[in-house]
Amino acid sequence: MISITSQSVLKNSNLVVVKVGSVLVHDKQNDNINQKWVDSLAEDICRLVKRGKKIVVISSGSVALGRKSLNISSNTPPKNIPLAQKQAASSVGQYHVFNGYFKALAKHNITAAQVLLTMSETENRRMNLNARETLYTLLDHGIVPIINENDTVSTGEIRFGDNDRLSVRVGQMICANTVILLSTADGLYTDNPDKNLLAEHIAFIDNITEEHIKMAGDAIPGLSTGGMKSKVEAALSATKSGINLIITDGQENHSLINIFDNPSKKSSLFIAQKCDNNARKIWLGAHMSPKGSVTIDDGALRALNNGSSLLPVGISFIDGNFSRGDVIKILNSSGHKIGMGVSAYSSHDARKIMGCNSKDIQDILGYTGRPDFIHRNDMVLE
Repeated sequence: MISITSQSVLKNSNLVVVKVGSVLVHDKQNDNINQKWVDSLAEDICRLVKRGKKIVVISSGSVALGRKSLNISSNTPPKNIPLAQKQAASSVGQYHVFNGYFKALAKHNITAAQVLLTMSETENRRMNLNARETLYTLLDHGIVPIINENDTVSTGEIRFGDNDRLSVRVGQMICANTVILLSTADGLYTDNPDKNLLAEHIAFIDNITEEHIKMAGDAIPGLSTGGMKSKVEAALSATKSGINLIITDGQENHSLINIFDNPSKKSSLFIAQKCDNNARKIWLGAHMSPKGSVTIDDGALRALNNGSSLLPVGISFIDGNFSRGDVIKILNSSGHKIGMGVSAYSSHDARKIMGCNSKDIQDILGYTGRPDFIHRNDMVLE
C-alpha cells in the first residue's frame, strides 16, 4: 500500500494556496516586516513556479505591522482590539506587508498583485465569480496574488475573522488542490504539546471528527487570531470541498520548499474527501453567512435524501428575513442543519406558502412562482 504524505500530495498539486501567519512576517524585535523570511519564501515560490506550480499567498500581518502607529501594545490580543482600531492598524500595515512581498518576488522577476477580499464579496455569487476570474487571469500571466481580508471595510458581522478561513474560501473559489497553513505549529497533537510532554503528533487525518476539534487549542496571545482550533475547522471545510489541507511550522527560512521536498519535515495532512459537487455547489456549501433558515418535516427530509427538490408543503418554519436568490440553511425537524440552498422566494412570501401545495401558490401570492422552494440544483446536503 502506497503511503500518503504531505510530499506525495503536493507533488500532484498544481494549484496551491499558502497561508502565512502574522508571527512569521512580523519581526517583533524590530517591529517591522521580517524581510529575510519573506525573501526566503519568495525564493521558494520561484522554484515552485519553475516546476509548473501556481501559488496563491494569503498573508496575515497587516494589523501587527500597523499597531505601533495607533499606540496599540503588541501584547494586546487581537480579539481585545476594537474593530475600528484594528481596521485602522490594518490600513497602515497593509502597505508594509505587500511591499515586503513585492520587493522579494521582484528579485526573481515575478510580479506580485495585491488582492483585498471581504466575506460579502465571496458570499455573492456574481462577485465571487469576478474575483475568481481575476485570480485566474493573474496566475495565467505568472503573477503571484498576495491576498488579505479587506479589514478597512469589513464589519464585525461579515468578517472572516482569521486568514485560516479566508485561505480555504479562496481555495474553494479557485478549485485549488491543496491549502498549506504556515504557522508556529507543526501540526495537530493529541493534546497541547507545550503543556503535555506525552502529547503525540498526528501526521495524517483521513476523516476529521469532533475528537480532533477537541484536541485543538486556542490562539497565541498577542498576534494570532486563529489557533489550532481555527485550523482544524478550516481543514474540515477544505476537505469537504475536495481540497487537501496541510499544517506545518513555517518559522524557519524556506519552510515552503521544505514541506514540498523534505519527508522529515513535520506536518499534519488532512486528506481531501471525495467531492462530486461542481464549483457552484462548493461555493454554496461553504457559505458563511446565510440570510435565514427553513425547518422541514420528516417527509420532506426523506424526499431530499432521495434526490428531490424542497417543496413549500414540506416546510414547517421560516426564520430570518431573506430575499429571493439568497442562500439559507435547511434544518431538520430537530433543528439540526442538513444543508444549504438558494431560496426561490423571499421570506415574506415563503411564510405565506409554507405547508401549502405548490399548485396553490398562484392563488396565495397572486403570481405564478416556481413549484419548488429550493430546486435540487440549488441545494447542497451535508
